[in-house]
Amino acid sequence: MPKMKTCRAAAKRFSKTGSGKFKRRKKGLRHILTKHSRSLKNKRGKAALVDSCDAKRVARQLPYA
Repeated sequence: MPKMKTCRAAAKRFSKTGSGKFKRRKKGLRHILTKHSRSLKNKRGKAALVDSCDAKRVARQLPYA
């Protein structure tokens, strides 16, 4: 039986926490930031957890995470 391949795009975007959940970055912090408030930019800079309905899909893409 061949090895399962990790989806490299998903491996760059998600990481597993100690409790087994998946961590992700929030969107909207790349460019055109002058119109956004400082508090909004601070909130977007912090990590978030992958939603429970998407966690199964991410886990399938990262079999060895």
